[in-house]
Amino acid sequence: MRILIASDKFKGSATGAEVAEALALGIREIIPDAEVDAVPVADGGEGTVEAALASGFEAVTAQVTGPTGQPVPARFAMRGTQAIIEMAAASGLDLLPGGAKAPLTATSRGTGDLIRAALDRGCTTIVLGVGGSANTDGGAGMLQALGVSLRTEEGDAPSGGAALAGLASVDVTGLDPRIAAATIVLASDVDNPLLGDRGASAVFAPQKGASADDVAALETGLSRFASLLEAQAGVRPSKDLPGAGAAGGVGYAALAVLGASREPGVDVIQRLTGLGERIAGADLVITGEGSLDDQSLGGKTPLGVAAAARAAGVPVVAVCGRSTLTAEEAADAGFVAVLPLSALEPDPAASMANATALLAQVGRRIATEIIPRSLAGSWSSMG
Repeated sequence: MRILIASDKFKGSATGAEVAEALALGIREIIPDAEVDAVPVADGGEGTVEAALASGFEAVTAQVTGPTGQPVPARFAMRGTQAIIEMAAASGLDLLPGGAKAPLTATSRGTGDLIRAALDRGCTTIVLGVGGSANTDGGAGMLQALGVSLRTEEGDAPSGGAALAGLASVDVTGLDPRIAAATIVLASDVDNPLLGDRGASAVFAPQKGASADDVAALETGLSRFASLLEAQAGVRPSKDLPGAGAAGGVGYAALAVLGASREPGVDVIQRLTGLGERIAGADLVITGEGSLDDQSLGGKTPLGVAAAARAAGVPVVAVCGRSTLTAEEAADAGFVAVLPLSALEPDPAASMANATALLAQVGRRIATEIIPRSLAGSWSSMG
C-alpha cells in the first residue's frame, strides 16, 4: 500500500511537514508496513520555501529590511541557479513589531533585498511566492531595493503605500541589470488588478489594518505610482493584468518592471516537487490545509493536488482543520472524503493547539476505514 501525503500548512498550528508526519504516524499504527511518501506543498504563499527545501533545495539566509524598516533575517531556497523566494519571509504580517499593523507605511523593500541576494548567489530563475504581505505599496519598496529611484517633490524617497501619493519622479535606469537576464515567475493565485473595487487597496488592505480612509489614501498612492511608471519610465501598462493586485501590488511591480510571468502558485510548486511523478503508482493521496472553504475552490493547494490525483486515477482524501464545503462541492473538487479536525475537537483554539495529535487520530481513521475502501475500489460520501 503506497500513500502519498501532499498537504499545505495548517496555519498557526502545523507545517506541511508536521501534518504529513502526524498523519503517517497514525496510519502506521494500524498498517505498520504502509509505504508513506510525504511531499510538503504550498500555493506560493507561506510554506513555499519549506516545500522547496523538502524537495532538495538548500536554505540561504540573508539580512533584509523588514516591513517597518527594521533589519530581519530571511531565508530563501536555492538549487543550482534557481531560487524560491517567499515574500512573507521578508515583508510579511508576522514580521510586524509587536504585531502592530502598519497599512500606510509598510514596505516591500525586504522582498527586493531577497531578490538581490538570490542574484548575488548567481540565480537566473527566481520564483517569487506572494502571500501574507504587510504592505500595500505597489512593490515600490521592492523596486527601490533593486535600484529604481523614486522621489517626492522634496527629493525624499517615499516608503509605504500612502507616501506614493506625493511621488514626483520615477527612474528605472538604475534597475539591477541582472534582472534583464533573469527569468522571474510570480507564483500567485490572486487574479485581482492593481486598482479599483477588486484592487490591492480595496480588497486586501483592510486585512492589513487599513480603515476606509486608509484604503482611499493607498488607492491614491498606487494610482500615482502606476501613472508615473508608465508616463516617465515607459513601462508596459500592467495595472489591469490579473495578479497585479497580489501582495499589496507587488504583483504589479513584478509584471510591469521585472518582466515577470504569472503562474498559479500550486502549479509552480507541483512542478518543483515533481508531484505528478510521485502520485503515479500511489494507491491513495491525502492533501489538506487549515481551512477548506470557498477560497480553496479558487485553486488553492488541495484543489491542485486533487486535480493531479484525479488525472492519474488515484483517489484523494482532504484533511483540514475545518471545512465549509458541501458534500457536492467536495465531490466536484475531486475528494472522495473530507476529514476535518473539527469533527474530533469542535473548539477551534483547542483544535489548533492539539493539531498534531488530532491528525494522528485522523491517520488511524484513514487506515481503518478509507484505505480498505481504496483497495476495494468502493466509495461513498464520508464526513
